[in-house]
Amino acid sequence: MRTQGQLVERLKSSGVIKHADVERAMRECDRKHYVDGGIPAAYAYQDSPLPIGYHETISAPHMHATCLELLREHLTEGARVLDVGSGSGYLAAAMGVMVGDTGKVVGIEKHPELVEQSIANLRKDHPELLDDGMVELRTGNVLGDALDGEEPFDAIHVGAAASTLPDVLVKKLAPGGRMVIPVGSQWDYQVMQCIDKDEGGQVHKHDLMYVRYVPLTEPGEAW
Repeated sequence: MRTQGQLVERLKSSGVIKHADVERAMRECDRKHYVDGGIPAAYAYQDSPLPIGYHETISAPHMHATCLELLREHLTEGARVLDVGSGSGYLAAAMGVMVGDTGKVVGIEKHPELVEQSIANLRKDHPELLDDGMVELRTGNVLGDALDGEEPFDAIHVGAAASTLPDVLVKKLAPGGRMVIPVGSQWDYQVMQCIDKDEGGQVHKHDLMYVRYVPLTEPGEAW
């Protein structure tokens, strides 16, 4: 596959992309802008994770599509969205396309160098998302104080594996909202969980699939 369009067609034909809004977001966000500059262009559109530095990767496109499909009913016009471990910025950009002019995506990444790079990536692909305030990318740790003062979010994507479900993220999930998060040991496969909070505030958990993610670390914890 040599173009974003070919990649999206492959994900559609394999049944990973099921809905037009997810298809549009992934067509409009070109993965070549979010991979490491040293990666040959031919690899940008392969359905596999790629290193972005600092022991992190950009997820495989099928995982981006899967998470967008799981969250799509909450990625509507005007929604508030949190992207934990926003990395090179691809999923934050795609979610920004989906929530539109009145929505807001907050991407939080612990490595300041990756935050700088992700901002540069969006500048190449979708500068309007930054200029118009639909996407905000910043350095922080959600297990520390990065979410202090933030209103609840309609959708939360976590791109790193938590050893247990973080209470701070459950509290920041709005009633009626959904979170997708990998949970489990950093030394083994984890389980992707779907966390739904109903309008009464009750939390419901569903195990979805086995995955492998880098760990979600505590403030000051090395990885």
